[in-house]
Amino acid sequence: MPSVMGLLEERERAARQRVDALQAELREAEAVWERFVIAREAVAEVLAEPRGAEKGALAVIADGQPTRIVGAMPGSVVPVWREGLTIAVLAPDHQQLMNALAGGSGSDAVAMDCRELAVAVGLEPVPAKVEGVRSKVKRLAARGWVAEERPGVFSVIAGRGS
Repeated sequence: MPSVMGLLEERERAARQRVDALQAELREAEAVWERFVIAREAVAEVLAEPRGAEKGALAVIADGQPTRIVGAMPGSVVPVWREGLTIAVLAPDHQQLMNALAGGSGSDAVAMDCRELAVAVGLEPVPAKVEGVRSKVKRLAARGWVAEERPGVFSVIAGRGS
């Protein structure tokens, strides 16, 4: 009959081997995770670098951190409107929509539905194009750039169309 101490030592050895194996697996998983963190930080750093000249750069406080907005490009995120922002921080498509709602050159701001807005920016008034415009103008409204006067009808909020 085996001794109690012998059985305990055997189980202790088995537990120690399991702990060693799990620690090795943990070190490998942490190394993989660390590589992903470094890759994500590198990509964020590259994407944050301005392309070309820094003309039109505007320092903005976001979440308490100073950030730099340098000319938006297609597909850019629409920032939440704050005092001091101009439409220059918006992607070109969003700028076109803002200019159309502002009345173009010199005329008064107008309220338009998405179909009228699509035509105003030079798109065909087909459902696919109108829905694309609707998506963009809804995003502008959600971020405080334009007002949705009634469902589907949008206008520029005073002071935000320039």
